[in-house]
Amino acid sequence: MYIIVVGGGRVGYYLTKALLDEGHEVLVVEKNATICENINEELGSVCIRGDGCEAATLAEVGADRADMLIAVTGDDEDNLVACQVAKHKFNVHRTIARIRNPQNEVIFKKLGIDVTVSSTKVILEHLAESVPTHPLTHLLTISDKELEIVEIKVPPGSTAVGKTIKELALPKGSRLVLIIPLELKPRVPSSDTVLHEGDRIIAVTTIEEEETLRALF
Repeated sequence: MYIIVVGGGRVGYYLTKALLDEGHEVLVVEKNATICENINEELGSVCIRGDGCEAATLAEVGADRADMLIAVTGDDEDNLVACQVAKHKFNVHRTIARIRNPQNEVIFKKLGIDVTVSSTKVILEHLAESVPTHPLTHLLTISDKELEIVEIKVPPGSTAVGKTIKELALPKGSRLVLIIPLELKPRVPSSDTVLHEGDRIIAVTTIEEEETLRALF
């Protein structure tokens, strides 16, 4: 697989190293001459100096034959532009963007970026088991349908405790599809199913309404 990595900082460097170890053909595009030189000294001639947001640069590195472009600069806007140029001008099948501000995730997905990666969001989701203020964990994103499959844990003191599903003001496009109680077997809920503290819920929601669904619990 031919993969273009835009951004040669720490994330880009270690990502490139891992991809090379897996046998992929990888090329890094990096603006900073010193960073580019260091990458070439350590990993071989895998980095060129240039702006990954510019179509001319992507054409030079053969974006028209790339299977994937991963933009991991420290600037969300640059990552968005690089992915958009790759997808719409060079028809790169798969684009992945690093985002520093989790609030940018919705707009990135609306603009056609296939996958977004937010370190802030990942950390919050790993806290889900022990921090009741973060009860929602992502399981799967279906980008072309703008849907998320998530797991929700009903925390202590939640306003949802003791309510039936029909009493919840579920956002449009959201559905609770599986209830996993603490001690009982998982079951498909009905509108009359009562929620209890500690219940785990598998839900389908739209990307836009994810925060509204989180707020219910």
